Amino acid sequence: KMTQQMRDLQLAQARKPPGPSSPNAAKRLYRNLSGKFRVNYTSFDEGSLAGRGEKEKLRKSYLFQSNAALFEAVELQDLDRVQELLKQYSPEELDLNTPNSEGLLPLDIAIMTNNAPIARALLQAGAKESPHFVSLESRSLHLSTLVREAEQRVNELTAQVVNEAPNTDCSEKEKQLKAWEWRYRLYKRMKAGFEHARVPDAPANVHLSVASSSSVQVTFWEPLSVNSAIVTKYKVEWSSSPTFSPLLGEAIIDKLKNLQFTIRGLVSGTAYYVQVSAYNMKGWGPPQASVPPFAIPSNWREYDGRAPRRRGQAEALDHLLGQVKTVHQHCVCHEPCKNQPQSRKHSVSKSLKHLFHPGSKFLKTLKRGLYLTAIFYKDDNILVTHEDQIPVVEIDDTYSCLLMQDFLWFTKVSCMWDEILWLRQCVTVSQSSCSCILQTRFKMLLAISQMQGLLGIQDLGQVFFEPVKDKQGNILIVTLKEVKTNQTFESVRWVPICKLQTSRKSVSSPEEPTALDTLLISIQDKLAYHQRSSHALSPGLYLGYLKLCSAVDQIRVLVPEQLPNILCHVRIRSNPNISREEWEWLQKMASVDEPVPAEPEAETSPNLFQELQVAIKELMTVVNIPLPEAKDFRLYSQEVLDFGGQVSFLLLLPPSDDVCTAPGQNNPYTPRSGFLTLPLQIFELGEKE
Repeated sequence: KMTQQMRDLQLAQARKPPGPSSPNAAKRLYRNLSGKFRVNYTSFDEGSLAGRGEKEKLRKSYLFQSNAALFEAVELQDLDRVQELLKQYSPEELDLNTPNSEGLLPLDIAIMTNNAPIARALLQAGAKESPHFVSLESRSLHLSTLVREAEQRVNELTAQVVNEAPNTDCSEKEKQLKAWEWRYRLYKRMKAGFEHARVPDAPANVHLSVASSSSVQVTFWEPLSVNSAIVTKYKVEWSSSPTFSPLLGEAIIDKLKNLQFTIRGLVSGTAYYVQVSAYNMKGWGPPQASVPPFAIPSNWREYDGRAPRRRGQAEALDHLLGQVKTVHQHCVCHEPCKNQPQSRKHSVSKSLKHLFHPGSKFLKTLKRGLYLTAIFYKDDNILVTHEDQIPVVEIDDTYSCLLMQDFLWFTKVSCMWDEILWLRQCVTVSQSSCSCILQTRFKMLLAISQMQGLLGIQDLGQVFFEPVKDKQGNILIVTLKEVKTNQTFESVRWVPICKLQTSRKSVSSPEEPTALDTLLISIQDKLAYHQRSSHALSPGLYLGYLKLCSAVDQIRVLVPEQLPNILCHVRIRSNPNISREEWEWLQKMASVDEPVPAEPEAETSPNLFQELQVAIKELMTVVNIPLPEAKDFRLYSQEVLDFGGQVSFLLLLPPSDDVCTAPGQNNPYTPRSGFLTLPLQIFELGEKE
């Protein structure tokens, strides 16, 4: 890897157009990297290294050269080169915060030459200012010393060059003179930049919001003025007094990728005032008070003392499952089936032996029946059998019409791939013989065990939201799993998806493709669905659109194709918390007969009103519903849907008669393209994932 990085570094340098004119000494690595690195190429070959000590020595030398290259790029104000080095190496590898022999850091040079783009790139990478500059006086003295010493060196070299005999080869002295002249100009520019700089203006757009019942969040922008030096850190201060006396706390923010800060450990119901100030090399600027000027930590649940819906549910379910397992260990279903006829026992024993016999293989073709197929993929490759077939096993060759309830039961089983053996013991053949439903489900468990055994892996992934069917009576239940490691499987191998699609010979007509052909044709769509359904929302408060439609045996929910595990939605704001004040306002609006408020009530409405107005318009555009048709829509005011504390939802509902559309009923408020309708149980499983 190190050798490759060095080659990339040389190639990038060779392609780079010539930079601004400067002396050779100032370009010791920047222009001549190839010459310096060429000597080391063969020595970085793993086979030619004498030992660990030599490897470490070469590595340190290489990283030192990378650090020097960063200094040169900053000095020559080459933003592209700086960004390239920051991307290629970590801050530790670059020694980003280790001063050079002049006591300077790359960030010092960038801010004192007032190069804002490079300074911002360095700050986002974690760069700091030199610890030598503890005060304005120390920085001024240090710069004056650098300028004086450089000037002295220039004078000395000038005298040496002038006094040399005319025929004497003085090229080396001239090179040194040019280098020091260039460095003298750099230090003078840095000194002038420091002397003309002033303290920064106050940060802009300082916004305060309630983050929870014990915290508030402040966000802000850089100062609007660009005339002062680059800001390198910010200070957030808070107090329970508008005069900020006494001060309750302060925090320094020197990681400037996200200009926000959450003040934690506050007392619920107490008003807190917040102000923010900026810092540059000339010191701290004036503070800027937040808007609103104070915030009171609270949460919407405090309005009526409501407990979280899911508190302790996962633990209770785990405890219940443990009790069920304990009971079933002593259950008659785990004992030999004494009451079965001998011939039946023999038949079952034989079939189970055949199932786990080494000769048990994947199916090549489908007959009329119900089947299970597992799609494992990695990048653009897919797992296939040695016959270049997608792994398929039979569930039931007499099952020609998959009932939705059986399919939904199978999806629940997918949450317990490692418990299949235990589930099979619970649904024994003796029990299943009394019920067609139990027989089918027992066969599903057998098929899962067979697939797990043939692949040598338990986790078969996520169930696709609908089976694949054909007119010949074949039904495929499809599971999907992305493999992110170099995992090995039994009886299968990796092949490119495009190769599988082009090499497979179809045994059906284009008018009536078999279920396997249909699966292969649509496999990219299914992989895209699987990847999208695992995406998570960024933290924030969202407005979701709840639209259902019912059939004879299921209820389906409308979701976007691009994020099928979440309702149709738009983001209201980055702060997921609804404060008590905001919830009280929503309750008042819900008690009025107006479904969605049209105008604010003067100064009594919080910022949430404006945020909701914007979000509703945006959401109606997303779901292709004209805004006038949304005049009867309602906000769900019973609760805020909370997902892990970082994501929360308010729901927008159509009129009560149109929330769920019955079979045969006209289906208003449903967009036509870019959306899916998932079975409600499938959506619930996807949302949990």
